[in-house]
Amino acid sequence: MSKFGELIDVEVPVLFDFYAEWNEQSTAMHSVLRDVAAALGDKAKVIKIDVEKNQELADALRVKGLPTLIIYKDGEMKWRQSGEQDASTIINIVQEYL
Repeated sequence: MSKFGELIDVEVPVLFDFYAEWNEQSTAMHSVLRDVAAALGDKAKVIKIDVEKNQELADALRVKGLPTLIIYKDGEMKWRQSGEQDASTIINIVQEYL
């Protein structure tokens, strides 16, 4: 969990994608998030977290639906939503926190 603290305590927005390989909506988001990461470049980070391998973190953040997208900036949660999103919507939301 201390590594998670290091990941979120940065000045740029960090978009987390909580996913599971067995979840179709999660896997559909992989290419969308690649586009988001490419569009944002070094202005933001996109980090994918497999809930199967990080169950303790998923439980601590009360991740229930997949995929769950969460934006942190300066150590604080700024936005959160479960379900599929399109790339332009995600990019616009992240840009609000630049």
